[in-house]
Amino acid sequence: MKSDENLFVGPTEGRDHGQEMRTVTNSTPLLAVQQISMQFGGLRALDKVSLQVAEGQVVGLIGPNGSGKSTLINVLSRIYEPTEGRVEFRGSDLASVPVHGVAALGIARTFQNVRLFATMSVRDNLILGAVSATKAGFVTAGLGLPSARKEERAVNAAIEGVASLLGLEPYMSRVAGDLPYGLQKLVELGRALAFEPRLVLLDEPVAGMNPGEKQVLIAAFDRIRKARNISFLLVEHDMNFVMNLTEYLYVLDFGKLIAQGTPSEISANARVIEAYLGGGSNAEN
Repeated sequence: MKSDENLFVGPTEGRDHGQEMRTVTNSTPLLAVQQISMQFGGLRALDKVSLQVAEGQVVGLIGPNGSGKSTLINVLSRIYEPTEGRVEFRGSDLASVPVHGVAALGIARTFQNVRLFATMSVRDNLILGAVSATKAGFVTAGLGLPSARKEERAVNAAIEGVASLLGLEPYMSRVAGDLPYGLQKLVELGRALAFEPRLVLLDEPVAGMNPGEKQVLIAAFDRIRKARNISFLLVEHDMNFVMNLTEYLYVLDFGKLIAQGTPSEISANARVIEAYLGGGSNAEN
């Protein structure tokens, strides 16, 4: 069992401590989760959970196993329809959008387990992310019309930009499934970024990574944040990674929001420490 002082590791030297904190203000947030509950039979996986993510902000969602983190991410992805509550994205009710239309709003997602097209090249995986944002149809593209050629150039520019941000240029022609695990996770993130989203939902982005791979991802996030105004909501168990990247944290336990605040506030919160040291459920997320 970890001691209280070792439970949360503070920001490492890799973090830009001079970067302005972009916390939620009184202006309309990019994402607003309002009193969301989720019931599975007799199990209440989420109980009136509310949170916000502002433009350009990196927000963490943490908690013990079974606290409801992945359930909430699935609600935001429209995989689950909440029992009650409301989710707004850019001021509009997310429930009014078809499930297949969530990506078109500007919401992308990665998964805890890598979900690449393993037999395709890194370039083709990135292209699949980028083309989902295009408007030219298959007929237009097949005819080689000007609108399709213009979008093809835009797709190529988008994936080259993503490859540069993530350091994937040397691997573009490689088969994605042949890459080391850490690089596969980067490719999955790149596919989400190629869509040019406003918000990316990250479900345990460093799960299974070794320390060196985590540092590569942290460095990549620094480059992304300097280059693009993208918001992130990340679920993660690795507290060192969370403290490095997030500006604001929400903590779930048994489906309830038990704390929120800056990383330094959360690391000193007695209720959060208690939840991690033995108050959490052993159930799956």
